[in-house]
Order: sequence, then C-alpha cells, then structure tokens
Amino acid sequence: MIKKFRRKFILITLITLVVVEIIIIGTINAINFHQINKETDDLINILVDNNGKFPEPKEIKKDKHQENEFLSNQNGNIPDMPMFEKGFNAETRYVTRYFVVEANSSNVIGKIDTGHIAAIDSDTARVYGQEILESGKKKGYFGNYRYLVKNNNGNKLIVFVDCSMQLDTKYRFLAISCFIAIGAFAIFSIVLLIISKRAVRPYIEAMEKQSRFITDAGHEIKTPLAIISANNEVIEMINGKSEWSDSIKNQVKRLSDLVKQLITLAKMDEEIKPIFSEFNLSDAVYDVSASFVTLAQTKEKTAVMDIDDGLIYSGDEGAIRQLVSVLLDNAVKYTDKGGTINVSLKRVSKAYKIRVFNECRVLPKDDLNMLFDRFYRSDPSRSRETGGYGIGLSIAKSIVDLHKGKINAVNEENGIAFEVLLK
Repeated sequence: MIKKFRRKFILITLITLVVVEIIIIGTINAINFHQINKETDDLINILVDNNGKFPEPKEIKKDKHQENEFLSNQNGNIPDMPMFEKGFNAETRYVTRYFVVEANSSNVIGKIDTGHIAAIDSDTARVYGQEILESGKKKGYFGNYRYLVKNNNGNKLIVFVDCSMQLDTKYRFLAISCFIAIGAFAIFSIVLLIISKRAVRPYIEAMEKQSRFITDAGHEIKTPLAIISANNEVIEMINGKSEWSDSIKNQVKRLSDLVKQLITLAKMDEEIKPIFSEFNLSDAVYDVSASFVTLAQTKEKTAVMDIDDGLIYSGDEGAIRQLVSVLLDNAVKYTDKGGTINVSLKRVSKAYKIRVFNECRVLPKDDLNMLFDRFYRSDPSRSRETGGYGIGLSIAKSIVDLHKGKINAVNEENGIAFEVLLK
C-alpha cells in the first residue's frame, strides 16, 4: 500500500505539472500568435485603405485630437519629421513583402500587382486570388500569406502579405517553449522521485505505527479473550448455561473475529511479497463453497454452486480460499431468508472469473465501490444484526490486488453480485 500511495502521489503531481505547463505554454503561444496576427492585420489595413500601396508618411492623416496632443507634447514646436500610423514607419514599405489582386463584382481578376515581392509572379498571384474568391472567405491565411478581401468601389481588393518570417518566429518560439517545458518536466520528475520518499515519510510512519499497534494490540487482546472464554465455560459447568453465558460467548467470538480481521489487514499493509504456486483453483473454490452450503441451510437460505473442473491457477492458495470465504460469508449474512446464493467459477479467455450472487430485497444506494472501503457499512443497523464490521470486503479487495486482479460489485434486479477476475 505504501508503494502504491507513493506511485499515486508521484503520478498526481506529474499530471498536475503537465496540465499547468500546457496551460502556460498554450496561453503564451496564443498571445504571441494573436500579436503576430494583429501586427500583420495593421499592415494589411494600411494597404487596403490606400488601394494596395503604402502611403507616404506625410500623407498619413491624424484626427484633430491626435494633432493637438502631438503639438502639446512638442511644446508647440513642429519637428521636421513625418508622422506615422501604428505599425508603420519609414522602413515598413521596404521590408514588407506583399502582392495585390483586384477583381470585379463577377470575380473576374483584372489588376495584379506583384512588384513588392519576388517569390510570386502574376500567374501564381492570379491562382491565389481566384481560390480566395471561390472560397468566399474575407480574411485568413493562405499558406504563408495572410490576406484580406475588401470591397472597393464595386471591385474586390485582395491584399496578401508574406508572413514567413513571423510564422517561423512563432513556430520557433513554440518549439523552444515546448523544449523548455519538457526539460523542466524531466528535471522535476527526477527531483520528485528523490524527494517523494521524504514527502510520504509521515504517511509511511503513521501506517507502520498503525500496523504495529493493531498487531500488538491484537495479540494482547487474545489473552484476556481466552481467559474470559475459559471462565465462561467454568461458570457454565458450575451453574449451567444461561442467556448471560451465551451472550458472553457470542461477544467473545465477535471480538475474536474482529481481531483476526484487523491483524489480517495489518499484515497485508506490510506488503510482504507472497509466494505464488500453481494449485487447483476449482478444488479450492469448491471446498470453501461446500462448507457454506450447510451454513446457508441452517439459516433457511439456499446456496448453489456452478464450478468448472480442472482449472489450474498460480497464486497464493490460502489467500484465494480466504477471498472466497469472505465473499460467501458476506452473501450468507445479507441474503434474505428463503433467498438463494449462487457461487460460480468460470474461465473467461485467459482469466478466471469468480462470481458470488445473493438475493436481497434492499440494495445498497451508495456507490458500490465504497463497499470495499475499510469499516464502511451501507446499513449500520443491519450490520449490527449480522455482525459485520465493514472489514471483510476490504480484505477481499486486498487479496485481489495482491494477485493483480479486479473486483467489483454489481447491482442486479433482485440482488447484488461480486465479481472477481483473476489473470
């Protein structure tokens, strides 16, 4: 359990780190991509507003408010320099690679300007423009070119701007950020593996103390229980049996069973590596089930077996017998009077399936997986009647986990079934 807890701790931490890195990297790259698109769109809008050409800096007009603000910042002195729009300066016209395609209202291309780009000739520009017109899109990317379509005096003006450098920068930034994230993940994983032992140490110490306490207390309790039982037998020999002596005997038995179950759980928590060996699974399940057939009859219930012969399994035979015993004991306790218990063992592909079904009118309303939690009881009042402590099914799950199998509970129309799959 301790190793399982440590692995779970590491897995959850690493998953959290991955999610955080994805969010951070995704956000940063989304902002970067948005900024690239915005800057390109600013240039395109300047070109579109000026019929596919960059205007002279002095031709760029500002509104009255901008002009007054500019003059106030210069203390009334107008400098001898051009004024520029955002995203546009004296060098922009020389570093921007673009071409323009113009078509009439019938999408027939007429004017083509490729004088500001070397990679595209007129025929290629015509093909690009025609595809954009046929697609009906007004804005987007066409390969490495970002384009914008605008109606201009009844014609359609399409401006393409080469974004190769910007896209290269974007992908390079994405690659670098991913590389850094992977490196950080690797370093963090190594550090986490080193410090995880220290992080779970308090939990390990608590588990060890709990296990040691249960084991020691269990052995200490056995002695007074044995004395109480012996004294009760002497009292019965002297004074005869009575309801009080029977009550003492029953309570001693219940407490002894509880101590045994607690010690069993404590031993399983110690993660002692079991020694597996091949044994006849059919015989083991049959032997355990046969003893419960008689027990069920004494409680006015019926137990039916359906066990395939000759199934050989490699595992801990004692633990498997205990598993079947726990499931059948649980079934006998919670089956209604006159009800039926079915226990079966079948081969399913390369696995073995043990299924224990018991009829009952009242089915658990909670999540059935909670039945395997320690000390969980879906109906405490009924559990007191049957003597349950909520430990048996937890032991069953521990045994199944020990054999790398699966166990689950299934609500059916007239009862509940526990299914175990052993590989």
